[in-house]
Amino acid sequence: MKNEFTLTVTVHAKAETIYEAWLSTEGHSAITGSPAKVDGTVDGDFAAWDGYIQGMFLELEPNRRILQAWRTAEFPSEAEDSLVEILLEEEHGKTKLTLKHWNIPEGQAESYKTGWEDFYFKPMKVYFG
Repeated sequence: MKNEFTLTVTVHAKAETIYEAWLSTEGHSAITGSPAKVDGTVDGDFAAWDGYIQGMFLELEPNRRILQAWRTAEFPSEAEDSLVEILLEEEHGKTKLTLKHWNIPEGQAESYKTGWEDFYFKPMKVYFG
């Protein structure tokens, strides 16, 4: 079973708008519809979905790339964090968001793939129009 995947979605917003929203408590909460707490700096922590998801920002390239250590409450305690990379490519006022998620505990990748679609991409499309 694969423990990684890549997803792509086009969002009707500028890359800067998506980047800034992802990295702020208010913005992240707004785009997902669920309260989040985000310190959008390198080595800054984040928590989303009532603490179900938590992690840390490892690398940031303004308006282009976010790399974060990421885990959920379902990770075995001995499991390493997984990694999530968000790439933003803007063209004509729309942004192609490519999300790469790897180092996922065995047997959990499919549910996270669905989770990204249902709890991030669908609400983002509605939020950004």
